[in-house]
Amino acid sequence: MGKGDKKTRRGKINSGSYGKTRPKKGSKSFLVSEKTEVTEKAPKAKRTKKTEE
Repeated sequence: MGKGDKKTRRGKINSGSYGKTRPKKGSKSFLVSEKTEVTEKAPKAKRTKKTEE
């Protein structure tokens, strides 16, 4: 029951394998939501150059 034992967690860490005692971390599942319609934004007013008075 040590580093050479393939059935223990420590042995799996040492050998670099996975299994029942050392599962891989699964990727998080995510819910795909429906796309919302994109409304067009009003164009920004262009800046004019300031005149020196």
